[in-house]
Amino acid sequence: MTKPVTPKFIATDLEALATRPGRIAVLVDGDAPKSPAARRLDRAMRGALGRFMGSEKYAKLKAGESAELAFPSGLTCDAVQVVKLPRRTDQATARKAGGAIGRGLAAAGVLVLAETHTKATDVALGLTLRAYEFDAHKSGEKTVLGAVDIMVSAPEAMAAAAALGAALAEGVFFTRDLVNEPSNVLTTFEFAERLVGLRELGVEVEVLEEEALERLGMRLLLGVGQGSDSPTKVVVMRWNGGKKDAQPFALVGKGVVFDTGGISIKGAGGMEDMTMDMGGAGVVAGVMRTLALRGARANVVGLVGIVENMPDGRAQRPGDVLRSMKGDTVEVINTDAEGRLLLADVLWYAQERFNPSGVINLATLTGAIIVALGHENTGVFSNDDDLCNAFLKAAAAEGEGAWRMPMGQAYDDRLKSRVADMMNVGGREGGAITAAQFIKRFIKDGMPWCHLDIAGTALVKADLPLSPKGATGWGVAALNRLIMDKFELK
Repeated sequence: MTKPVTPKFIATDLEALATRPGRIAVLVDGDAPKSPAARRLDRAMRGALGRFMGSEKYAKLKAGESAELAFPSGLTCDAVQVVKLPRRTDQATARKAGGAIGRGLAAAGVLVLAETHTKATDVALGLTLRAYEFDAHKSGEKTVLGAVDIMVSAPEAMAAAAALGAALAEGVFFTRDLVNEPSNVLTTFEFAERLVGLRELGVEVEVLEEEALERLGMRLLLGVGQGSDSPTKVVVMRWNGGKKDAQPFALVGKGVVFDTGGISIKGAGGMEDMTMDMGGAGVVAGVMRTLALRGARANVVGLVGIVENMPDGRAQRPGDVLRSMKGDTVEVINTDAEGRLLLADVLWYAQERFNPSGVINLATLTGAIIVALGHENTGVFSNDDDLCNAFLKAAAAEGEGAWRMPMGQAYDDRLKSRVADMMNVGGREGGAITAAQFIKRFIKDGMPWCHLDIAGTALVKADLPLSPKGATGWGVAALNRLIMDKFELK
């Protein structure tokens, strides 16, 4: 696993500024240096910091943005990074400021002058998240990131407060690594083995193989993978940090390690991105890692269906009729609408076995949600206002875009089949909604449920404030916050 950089909180030492190598980042507010460290830095730079803060270029910077003053006179560092961050700011802006610092992290490292800033721990987390780099398959020397020191007035207290952020960063990195891995590496075998590794953190992990899935009647899930040489698996991860025997909260993830579309094969253009079609399962895994690392006082069960959707002589065909674990029959109209088949069986199993207090499933499910919301927001579908609003609140607090989408009987009616209880698609119009309606048919009456379609947010092709292009780890922070706020013992 890619290890996050670990910022070290150190005591304020103004004498060390002049001889610091690498880069110095200073958090500033207003139009002139005010803090002791900023004033000391300005004196060493012969007033260059103050002149810059009085310039038009600085005035145009938004909160959380930065600019660099290269090779400042009077200092041995290579650059001073001026980061505009008001003392009264929100968490998202502070993390964005940290991301601006982490973007340029190199072997020489960085010293961050935060002093008494109330959001220093969020700056540290943003820096860590943005410094991520997936270079596991690159030849030659690997990038070595230098030390990150954050100068504050109360280093011990800040270090203790930053522990939660460090656990979150580990979970996000775990998710990103899984989603970034190519499918010849992250096979169904390898994916399951990496999740088994969570046992080292105290997570109970169980792997259900195809024979067990057949006995359980998971024919929808097994049908997705029957054209692949890689066996289908379900991995169950349990974190029991709450009251003994209390109902767990359930997370369910789609783990299609590669999706060709099956017999309804996708076009060649962009198919290489289908290595990320296990993104929902990756997020579930990342949340479970975070919960274990921070010792969450909650009972949470994570279930992921791991499968590969390939076309061969054994693959399921359009027109096939399959029986679900629930007992309903499904006419497969399009084999590329496979994620909802997987989720249907795993969600039913989760409810039958664990009787959870609520359930959230995640999946890179539809291209339709990208058409609707772009890459800025995940589509949220729900049958329960309380759970949905609690999740949306958590996502907003963590700066992860999410937008509630409509549902209704008119969309559900499009799933009617001539030969079975339902079809697995309902046409192109409202495709993300009809997919959600299909999944809802496998949610028991009275069970609080949310479906998160993360097709647009799991992987992006442009740098973001807190992640480089590629896997984002979207959802780990929001779900961790939801569990902390709503399901954890106080």
